[in-house]
Amino acid sequence: MVLDFEKYAMRGNEFIHQLEANLGVEDRAHAARILRSTFRVLRRHITTEESMQLLAQLPMALKAVYVDGWKLDDYPRVKNVDDFLVEIAEAEGSTAWRDFGCQEEILEAVKAVIRTMALYISQEEISHALGTLPKKINEALAKGVQV
Repeated sequence: MVLDFEKYAMRGNEFIHQLEANLGVEDRAHAARILRSTFRVLRRHITTEESMQLLAQLPMALKAVYVDGWKLDDYPRVKNVDDFLVEIAEAEGSTAWRDFGCQEEILEAVKAVIRTMALYISQEEISHALGTLPKKINEALAKGVQV
C-alpha cells in the first residue's frame, strides 16, 4: 500500500478552509491557532478513550495536530466554563489572546471547531466526547451547535 501524503494534506487543508469559513475569517494562521488550542484543551478534559475515538475519525493531517505535544498525564479538570475558556485562550501561549477579544469570542471559536469536526466525525461520537466534559461546559458548547 502506497501512502498518499498529498491526499492527507488535501483533507487537512479542506478542514482548515472550512474552519476559516465557520470562524468567519480569511486567516489560515488564525484558524490554525484556534484549532490547536481547542484540540489541546479538549484532549485534556475529555476521556482518553473518547480522544482515541475522535482520532479514529479525524483526517490524518488533523490527527497529528490533535496529538502534537500530548502527554497522557492526569490533568486537573476545570469545572466551569470561564476556566475552560481561559485555558483555550492560553493554550497557544502569550500570543493567543490576540485571537480573541473576549470570552464570548473564545466560546464561539470553540463551537466553530466543533462544527467543523462534525463534518468529519459522527454526531454520535462528538456527543459522546463532549458528554465526558463537566456538565456546564458541555451545555455551553452544545448551545447553538448542531452536530
